[in-house]
Amino acid sequence: MHSIAAAPHIFWAVLFVVLPLFIVVFYAFTDESGSFSPWNIAALADYFPIFLISLELAVIATCICLLLGYPLAYAIARAKPQHQKIFIMLLMLPMWTNLLIRTYSIMAILDDRGFLNTLFDTHFHIIGTKGAVIFGMVYDFLPYMVLPIYTCISKIDKHMWEAASDLGCSPIKVMTRVILPLSRSGIISGVTMVLVPCISTFYISQKLGGGTFELIGDTIERQFLNGARNIGAAISLVMMILILISLAVMNRFTDSDGEDGGIIV
Repeated sequence: MHSIAAAPHIFWAVLFVVLPLFIVVFYAFTDESGSFSPWNIAALADYFPIFLISLELAVIATCICLLLGYPLAYAIARAKPQHQKIFIMLLMLPMWTNLLIRTYSIMAILDDRGFLNTLFDTHFHIIGTKGAVIFGMVYDFLPYMVLPIYTCISKIDKHMWEAASDLGCSPIKVMTRVILPLSRSGIISGVTMVLVPCISTFYISQKLGGGTFELIGDTIERQFLNGARNIGAAISLVMMILILISLAVMNRFTDSDGEDGGIIV
C-alpha cells in the first residue's frame, strides 16, 4: 500500500531529477556524433579562470549576507512574537516578486541615470562592475541566510541566555559562547543556501554585470545556446559534483551539531 502511494512521487523524481541527470552525464562524456569522448572534461581547464571569478563573487556575497543576515535574524528572534511575524513577512515580501523584475529594479536604481545618481547628483558608474553583481546577489539571496539562522536562534531556550548572564557573562560573551555555538547549524544552512545559487547564477551577472565579464552560469548558458551542449553538459556535471560535495560537507557539520545537542534547521 505504501509503495502504491509513493508511486507518483517516485515517477515525478525519476522524470524530473534522475532522467535529466542521466542526460547531462550522457552529453558530458560524448561528442557531437554520440560517441564516447573524455575530451569534454579535459577541455574544462580553459574555463578555470571563469570558475575562480564565480567563486570569488559568490564567497564575497555570501560573507556579506552572513554579516548582514545574522544580526537581522538575531533581532527578529529577540522581538515579540507578534512582531516577528511582521518582520518575517517584510523580509519575504520581495521574494514574492519575480527575480527578473527584482533585477530590473536594481538596474533602475544603480544605472548611470538611475535613482541613486539622480538623488545624490553624482555620476558613479556602477552597472557593469563586480560590485553591482555582488549587490544583486546579496539583495536576491539575503532572505535565504536570515531564515535558517532565525529559525535556529528562535529555538534556543531563553533560560540559557539568562543563566549565562547570571553566571557573569557579558552580552558579548553570551553571544560568542552561547548564541553563536548553538546557532552554528543555522549558519551552515544559510551559507549553503546562499553560496550554491550565487555560484551558479547567470541572469544577475548578465544584467548587472553589463557583459563586461562572464560567470560560470553564463558560460553554461552560452554553450547550450551556441550548440556546444557537450561542453555545457560537462561544465554542468562538474558544477553539480562540486555542489554535492559542498552539501555533503555542510551536512556533516550540521549532523555533528545535532549529535552534540545543537539545533538542526
